[in-house]
Amino acid sequence: MNRDAQNKAWINQKLIETGERELLKRLLRAKLIEWGWRGQQKAHCN
Repeated sequence: MNRDAQNKAWINQKLIETGERELLKRLLRAKLIEWGWRGQQKAHCN
């Protein structure tokens, strides 16, 4: 495993341990909804 992959795995593990990963996911989801991303993707698929 290269250094970048090790760093990514370590950061991901720390985010999971602290609960920050779920918080970041919720914040990102809220921002995407606020910006209308979901509607844009639905329109693009149609």
